[in-house]
Amino acid sequence: MNLENIDIQKYMTMLTDWAVVFVPKLILALLIWWIGFKIARFITGMVEKSIEKAGVDKEVGGFLSSMVDITLKFIVILAAAGTLGFAASSLLGVLAAVGFAVGMALQGFLGNFASGITIVFFKPYKVGDWVEISEKFGKVESIQIFNTTIITPGQKTLIIPNGQVTDNIITNYSKTGKLKLKLNVNMPYEESFPKVKQVILDALKDAPNILHEHGIDVGIATYDSHYIELVVRPYIHPDYYWDVTYDCFARIKTAFSNSGIQAAYSEGVELGKIGH
Repeated sequence: MNLENIDIQKYMTMLTDWAVVFVPKLILALLIWWIGFKIARFITGMVEKSIEKAGVDKEVGGFLSSMVDITLKFIVILAAAGTLGFAASSLLGVLAAVGFAVGMALQGFLGNFASGITIVFFKPYKVGDWVEISEKFGKVESIQIFNTTIITPGQKTLIIPNGQVTDNIITNYSKTGKLKLKLNVNMPYEESFPKVKQVILDALKDAPNILHEHGIDVGIATYDSHYIELVVRPYIHPDYYWDVTYDCFARIKTAFSNSGIQAAYSEGVELGKIGH
């Protein structure tokens, strides 16, 4: 009798016995994981709706729903692991040890979590506010456990870690309800600044969505090699950022044309035709 054949048969029998016992558990664990995550998403959605109906602040609701989602998914993972034969207490011990090690290595995530709690409860801003964070301007779309999402006037989505938020100066324009817009306009050196300033003020005096009661500032920003750069600063509500910007530039251009104010550009440049 060949000993090698006996060993192979022995191991094949062991493998078959193991597969018969383990594979059904693995399939059950995968089903628990798949169905459990779907149920977790459903419950999280129900919680979000309940929080919204209860009139809870959006930022608090978003934070709480994130916590519920993470907790439910963690429970599902424990249940799936238990099906495979892992003791919950042992698994929790291992996770605690791993969590501590990972936490030490990823202190930034813990800092973002703590900062998220600070933002939710001290409310330097809320969902819907116009803010400037880390020199980024936009409207707060959501406040999550680890980050804050803002939408810029150019419709860019910025995801800013909460730790970076609390470590920097936060400018909340919605607290006062107004924003001082900055528009750059070029003026030739040969033009009279008082004349150009009055032309700009006259052009914007009836412009909609400008908070005219706060006045409009027009001043010289800098002297370029070919022109003088002016800055025009009307007060507006942040929601009308782009509407006012486009309207003001159009009004100023028309006013310059009607007043005979020359365009400021470098001399010696020849212009050619544009082809199809």
